[in-house]
Amino acid sequence: MTPLAVSIVGALASFTLVLVVLELVRSRRLRERYALLWLLTGLTLTALSAWRNGLNTIAGWVGVRGYPPAVLFAVGILFILAVLLHYSTVISRLSDQNVVLAQRLALLEEQLVERATSER
Repeated sequence: MTPLAVSIVGALASFTLVLVVLELVRSRRLRERYALLWLLTGLTLTALSAWRNGLNTIAGWVGVRGYPPAVLFAVGILFILAVLLHYSTVISRLSDQNVVLAQRLALLEEQLVERATSER
């Protein structure tokens, strides 16, 4: 059985994550589309922490017999990996866009230099 103290701390920490993400969105330091995975993570962990019997049931399904809150940490890690994978794809796309922009800028600079020399 999941200890009550672990459930309370887990639920408070998860709910705090949700509040922090909402504040970051409100203050425009985090865009909504990036906040969705964090909100889903926080809400899922809050629900699993608060629903002690559910966590124990899920732990039994995946074969965790000794310490059911370990499933809570495993779910958290899986969500964090999903967030990291999402950010990796975003960073890759931005890196490709930076290369294209640098090439376009170089072409525009070359055109400006050609115009400046042809006008002389």
